[in-house]
Amino acid sequence: MNKVRWGVLSTAKIAREKVIPGMQASEFCDVVAIASRNGEQAREEARRLNIAKAYDSYEALLDDPEIDAVYIPLPNQMHVPWTIKALKADKHVLCEKPIALTSGEAQELLRVAEQKPHLKVMEAFMYRFHPQWQYAKTMVSEGRIGELKTIQSFFSYFNVDPNNIRNNKDYGGGGMMDIGCYCVSLSRFLFGKEPQRVFGKVDIDPNFGVDQMASAIMDFSTGTSTFTCSTQLTPFQRVNILGTDADIEIEIPFNAPPDVPTRAWFHSKKGREEVIFDVVNQYAIQGDLFSQAILNNTGVPTPLEDAVNNMKVIEAIFASSDAGRWEVLDA
Repeated sequence: MNKVRWGVLSTAKIAREKVIPGMQASEFCDVVAIASRNGEQAREEARRLNIAKAYDSYEALLDDPEIDAVYIPLPNQMHVPWTIKALKADKHVLCEKPIALTSGEAQELLRVAEQKPHLKVMEAFMYRFHPQWQYAKTMVSEGRIGELKTIQSFFSYFNVDPNNIRNNKDYGGGGMMDIGCYCVSLSRFLFGKEPQRVFGKVDIDPNFGVDQMASAIMDFSTGTSTFTCSTQLTPFQRVNILGTDADIEIEIPFNAPPDVPTRAWFHSKKGREEVIFDVVNQYAIQGDLFSQAILNNTGVPTPLEDAVNNMKVIEAIFASSDAGRWEVLDA
């Protein structure tokens, strides 16, 4: 077998427009099936995306012995239940972020996954695999910016649609779960460790009951990371990584386009250097890396423990905002 046969649970927009086309452009992924609770919708998307099989239930797709792995882009509250069902159906799972609604739920998933050591499970933080982030990680790890002291990140868009799941509390909506999770993830990724404590300020939308804006400070002992995310501000994203000798600015850190080059800037005492990255599809890279882990029986690029720890930080930020004080994380 030189390709992994993939099934997709749901016809979510991110699957239709981003992930499936990315996987179809990859080397080691073969998207063979898609499922929806609306059979006609599944068949329509299968025709449009040239996918061989369409199922009118998620269970039917999981019962297909010709599917090796599933990608899950379901609403947040369905991530853990359907990941567990997929594991019990003996499928590898790539699940959209955030992996769970709580760290406890993520730990429950980890316990189930540990009982299926032959199966691969990963949270789909695709940004980490883009060359711009591999560059940033390498520059930090090799000390090219000196000692990493602080990270500043911003991610926002404007969405006040009451019918959108991002504005539904029961579906795990809100800015922190949708986009703030990236800011937490990248900070842990670059520092290479967990924050000791966090301080958060979260603003809740009075109509939706979800966070419309959140700001936080994460204390990593050797440095800090600050961020703001919002679902009700002008669309913007940027990350600045500052060390004792130099800094890196990433122009489009999260939803890097698959059809044009991306840029970062390296500022040092020698001046300003613009770094241009080749055109890549970060969803294709993610699919290939996960598929290669299956084909070669190696560890996934981002282990499930990372997803648990990301949720712990998110929970601590909310707890800090509620209490109005620093929240200390368990060592």
